[in-house]
Amino acid sequence: MILMTKVTGKKMLIGGKWVERDKTMDVFDPQDGTRITTVPRASVEDALYTIEQAKEGAAIAAKMPVHERIDILNKAADYVQNHREKFAQTIASEGSKTINEARGEASRCVQTLRISAEEARRINGETIPFDQMQGHEKRVGYYYRFPIGIVAAITPFNDPLNLVAHKVGPAIASGNAIIVKPATMTPLSALLLAEAFEEAGLPDKVLSVITGSGGEIGDTLVTHPAIRMVSFTGGLETGESIARKAGLKKISMELGSNSPVIVLEDADLEEAVESCVSGAFGAVGQNCLGVQRVYIEESAYEQFKENFVAKTKQYKVGDKKDEATDIGPLISEKEAIRIEEWVQEAIDKGAELLAGGKRDGAFYHPTVLTNVPSNCQIAHEEIFGPVVLLYTVKELEEAIELSNDVNYGLQAGIFTKNIDHAFAAIQHLDVGGIMVNDSSDYRIDGMPFGGVKGSGLGREGIKFAIQDMTEPKVVQFKLK
Repeated sequence: MILMTKVTGKKMLIGGKWVERDKTMDVFDPQDGTRITTVPRASVEDALYTIEQAKEGAAIAAKMPVHERIDILNKAADYVQNHREKFAQTIASEGSKTINEARGEASRCVQTLRISAEEARRINGETIPFDQMQGHEKRVGYYYRFPIGIVAAITPFNDPLNLVAHKVGPAIASGNAIIVKPATMTPLSALLLAEAFEEAGLPDKVLSVITGSGGEIGDTLVTHPAIRMVSFTGGLETGESIARKAGLKKISMELGSNSPVIVLEDADLEEAVESCVSGAFGAVGQNCLGVQRVYIEESAYEQFKENFVAKTKQYKVGDKKDEATDIGPLISEKEAIRIEEWVQEAIDKGAELLAGGKRDGAFYHPTVLTNVPSNCQIAHEEIFGPVVLLYTVKELEEAIELSNDVNYGLQAGIFTKNIDHAFAAIQHLDVGGIMVNDSSDYRIDGMPFGGVKGSGLGREGIKFAIQDMTEPKVVQFKLK
């Protein structure tokens, strides 16, 4: 049910000015359908104007000395830290996270901005030995990295603050202008972060946050020749569309996964269960790193399954603002219905339901399935919800083969005390990151983050994003 209450609308930030528009979009709390506020529904003309402002912003940003970039990023981090509860309440209101998860995201945003400040001082080049080539003995030189110009960042609903910070922080650290198009359903956290940078003294036009429909303004941001990089986090289908349209510019994409975890018979089962349950159901499963498939060696399967199901049934589903709640609603009832349909398809084809399988509006209870046939959608696509599949395997080689048998490869986990088995998984799992004695759902903000196959292109993580947001320029001196 949607509750249409009278609200005060928010503004979007374009070229240093907070602006309204006659056309607006509603922002709802997915838990009960309450309308929180409205935001402007930007037009193509707005997007074009934003790009023109960003051109000026890019020139301003490129001239900012490193110490100013560092100072602004640290002041923005201070602002988020000092208003952490406001940020957390905003995240929890417009999205799916529980208040505890939202507070954790706000804290991570602070860290992301502080790491960005630190990495700003480490955008280094190298000297080049030109005399490595015969006849070039009197030449010396080096290369340094310079900003690319304007970055367009398109961000998702599941981490509406920290994933924005993962694009804005590196862009500012490296001297670029950036235009953020936040998810239609969760624009408020991005607008709040823009306030933090305004308070921190970021020059006008360096950062814009434009709200609206991706279907209306997305193509303008993606295809415009002044945009030198598109940084996108979202679904595979949209990512493929952007790649076809973008033209000659840099593209960085994180497109989700169907993450596997392998549990061998010598694993610490208590640790493996704890890690996999939290990895499957954190953020109500709306997490690209979330555990979706678990392959358990036969001799450990029954004990693991029993403990996993018992732990799952302890999770409390309810009001996301209640600190005792483990799982809140999906981002919409539509998504909950989709998950319900995928689970039912698996059951209809012979899967066994061990826990959950219940929907209440936008809520879907944590669900465990086993004996899931390979021809089910849930077996090979990203569920993006609180559902996990348990499989039994005879040996590590089978687990690796099955883990790789999807068109995704973001991260994977393996639980084992055998270092040879660990390194076999490291070598043969076709993913961007392997967590040993942790589930796939492990990340710190300073590490390279991204995947292979349908999981995306390039890597996030501040240092690695900065590499993408800069270009090397070679300088050579011919000496007399």
